[in-house]
Amino acid sequence: MTSYKILVVDDESQIHTFIRISLAAEGFEYLGAESIGAAKRLIEQNSPHLLILDLGLPDGDGMDLVNFVRSTSNTPILILTARDEEDEKIRLLEAGANDYLSKPFGIRELIVRVKVLLRDLVNTHLPADLIETSDIKLEISTNQAWFQGEPLALTKKEFAFLRMLMATPDKLVMQEELLAKIWGMTHTRDSHYLRILVSQLRKKLNDNANDQRIIKTEPGLGYRLLSDR
Repeated sequence: MTSYKILVVDDESQIHTFIRISLAAEGFEYLGAESIGAAKRLIEQNSPHLLILDLGLPDGDGMDLVNFVRSTSNTPILILTARDEEDEKIRLLEAGANDYLSKPFGIRELIVRVKVLLRDLVNTHLPADLIETSDIKLEISTNQAWFQGEPLALTKKEFAFLRMLMATPDKLVMQEELLAKIWGMTHTRDSHYLRILVSQLRKKLNDNANDQRIIKTEPGLGYRLLSDR
């Protein structure tokens, strides 16, 4: 049975304590962060199956983290909020949250909502675990890749790059977006990182830089994955 990883993002240590104990009792794997920055690092390193997120965080609004997650995945998000206004709840759902729970809350209700969201994950989101083109296949949950049916060894950053391009075949993905998502917001001008990564990928995909049949470079703009070759 899958041990689901659940990331709890809250700046109150007592919230972490009783949620951690309750999740462990149900067989879930707990991950904890007290800021947006720490949560982003854990998401990139651990790919949690579900987020439990408080909006009031020391380094920004939790909605920024919702937007960050939604830019790359459909990971279920359960919001913990002390804001009980109807307009606020609608805003949360429209922004990409899957559910919300008003503070103070009972742990039994929290666990039930977690199980419902994970059930929906199993029933709805697992088919999207595979991304394929005619030559390349990625399995998101395991970070495995295949090229023309053969296993393809990729670094985490190479995998992330291909995943972003394969999400929108033939469409330009701007280099600033790639740099922000793969290396972080402080590296949006470091275009040489991408040039080195693409050069490495071309070797693995037998994609000659002078005859770009898989990864198309748009100088000064970004990259696109060619699907019709």
